[in-house]
Amino acid sequence: MTEEITTKQSSQWRDVWLQFKTHRGAVIGMIVFFAIGFLVAFGPLFWTLDPNFIDIRARNQGPSLLHPMGTDQLGRDTFSNLLAGGRVSLLVGVTAMALSVLFGTLIGVISGFFRRLDGPLMRLTDLFLALPLLPLLLVMIMLFRDTLRGLFGPETGIFILIVTAIGLTSWMPIARIVRGDVLAVKEREFVLAARSLGTHNTQMITRHILPNVMSPIMVSATLSVAAAIITESALSFLGLGFPSDFPTWGRLLYDSTNFMKLSPERVIYPGLAISLTVLSVNYIGDGLRDALDPRIRGR
Repeated sequence: MTEEITTKQSSQWRDVWLQFKTHRGAVIGMIVFFAIGFLVAFGPLFWTLDPNFIDIRARNQGPSLLHPMGTDQLGRDTFSNLLAGGRVSLLVGVTAMALSVLFGTLIGVISGFFRRLDGPLMRLTDLFLALPLLPLLLVMIMLFRDTLRGLFGPETGIFILIVTAIGLTSWMPIARIVRGDVLAVKEREFVLAARSLGTHNTQMITRHILPNVMSPIMVSATLSVAAAIITESALSFLGLGFPSDFPTWGRLLYDSTNFMKLSPERVIYPGLAISLTVLSVNYIGDGLRDALDPRIRGR
């Protein structure tokens, strides 16, 4: 019996992969995203220039063999800074996504499964949806920035603050999606059969409800990565993100705006990195949504 269940699950995942491969944009997006991830993760092993090394004599240079993307106003290598900024931006995106998915899934499952809590939790969700996102993030950063810097240091404190702020202000769409799916799943026959056998609510949620709402959670997770990267870039572009000696793509974009006339390519590089990453993640989410939909897989 166990072998039959395992075979059935592997067959389903094989069908998901086959459907995913038919989405050309999703496949290209996955290749681009993994290429960017590989480059920012392992690029420093091959490109060993220190992103914080200052060489005033080489400031504001154009592309060359020594500096393929040129240098900034302090003579720092732009390519090294782009790699370092990519690591921070992707880490912020993935960590903030994990926090928002965890919180949104928790609220959505509890709201959809327990009828008494549905009203209060959904009104709380509506309240957060009604709040303006950017001003709320700015207020959170201004209130807690100095405190967290003093507790954890300038870089770690800002990282914790930005990840927490983005995660706690982006869980609402996930909660509403999960709640809708839980409301549909909990009325299906196998859930009613498990309830009639006296299955505890915790086991009902972990064994029967959550596995059947994983597909929208996975799609929401991929899209949350893109949203988190854009939000962090916007905060850094406004000068409220990481310090200038701790680069992110948004911070590099912010620092480059004053030199657009002198070196316009310095704005293009981080902007292109943000655009390619967000676009590839969105295409991956599109492909996952189609691949995890049984109605599309059955065509």
